[in-house]
Parts: sequence; C-alpha cells; structure tokens
Amino acid sequence: MKLLIGSDIHGDRQAAERLIDAFIQSRAHYLICLGDLLYHGPRNAIPEHYHPQAVAELLNEYRLKILAVRGNCDSEVDQMLCQFPILSDYQQLLTDSRRIFFTHGHLYRSDNLPPLALGDLFVSGHTHLPIAEYGQDGIYRLNPGSVAIPRGDWSASYALLDDDHMQICDLCTHQVLLECALTF
Repeated sequence: MKLLIGSDIHGDRQAAERLIDAFIQSRAHYLICLGDLLYHGPRNAIPEHYHPQAVAELLNEYRLKILAVRGNCDSEVDQMLCQFPILSDYQQLLTDSRRIFFTHGHLYRSDNLPPLALGDLFVSGHTHLPIAEYGQDGIYRLNPGSVAIPRGDWSASYALLDDDHMQICDLCTHQVLLECALTF
C-alpha cells in the first residue's frame, strides 16, 4: 500500500492544492494528514494564500481517502468544517512487518515516543522539518516537513511511504529530498 503524507497546511489554499495534486500524481491509496489543517496558529505569520474554508472544501472532496490526526492548532471548530475525523491525537496502522504510528508531534515526539517495537515507524509533523531515518533505538522516524510553512533551509514538502521505502519530496518539483529504505 502506498501512502502520501502531508502536514501543517495551516489554511494555505495553494499548499493544499499542491498537496492534492501530488496525491493524485502519486497514485497513493490514501492521504495522511498530520494536523494543523486550517488555522495558521498564533506563532506563525498568516500564509499568503490563507483561506481555511477553501482548504476544508478541497480536502472534503477526498474525505474517503484521508486519514487525519489533530494538530496543536486544530479544534472542534475546524472539525465542523471537515467531513472526515480530524480530532484524534494519533492513528495506528498495522502491516505484516510493522506498526506505523501517526501523530502530529506535539504530544508524542521523537524524544517522547509511544510504545513501539524494533522496526516500527513513528510518523509525525509539527516541527516543519523533514526527517526520514532509522534511529539508533531501532525505530524508523518520518516527518514530511510542512506543505505551507517550511522551516530551516527546506522547501515545502510531503512524504511518500510504501511497504519498503520512505521518501520526502519537494511539494512543487516532486524531487526527492530525503529517503530511507525500510529494511528491518
């Protein structure tokens, strides 16, 4: 199964459109949204293409293909606009070879992991910094970066995940920025 993972849209209509375009082009089975969908948050500047209602309407068109978790900027008011659940702190997917734990990253983090076994995958957003790695603790970590407000020297990005590989891709060019094989 192939998944496209995006995080931190923060109400940016253009970023949401690019994420959906990447989802369609990738032919992924599902779109995983790691929170902070509609609101820019009090610490962030308002994105240039800020239009939370348009973002909700666009995502709602794909509601049957979206699995989402709550970000620190998401609330019950946001859920009223979204036609798919967004208020769970985490989701889990069990595959033949591993547990995949999806969360925003403000409650569970790389330094505060949920119970995971060797070879499991921890997927989070929140930091706006992409990561695709196998940790010294035997846990894989994946952070798609941010589609709307990238930090550091990173461009806006998303992740692709399949049974044996994870990649971070540039949101505009789709160029692979980081990748890691899932071998364990």
